[in-house]
Amino acid sequence: MAGTAKRTITIRLKKGTIACPPNQRACVNGLGLKRREQVKTLENTPAVRGMIKKVLHLVEVVSEK
Repeated sequence: MAGTAKRTITIRLKKGTIACPPNQRACVNGLGLKRREQVKTLENTPAVRGMIKKVLHLVEVVSEK
């Protein structure tokens, strides 16, 4: 698949994880977000989409490309 651009998704942690269950905290850590208002650009894969879906109340999808 030469010449195909990787699809990315940019997310922002809008709430802290202090009162979250451990599995949701692990998803946020797996996404690479450590503190509030941190923005991360990740590859748009089914695994990343699943983690975002688990913690959708904590993160905000800023953009998809």
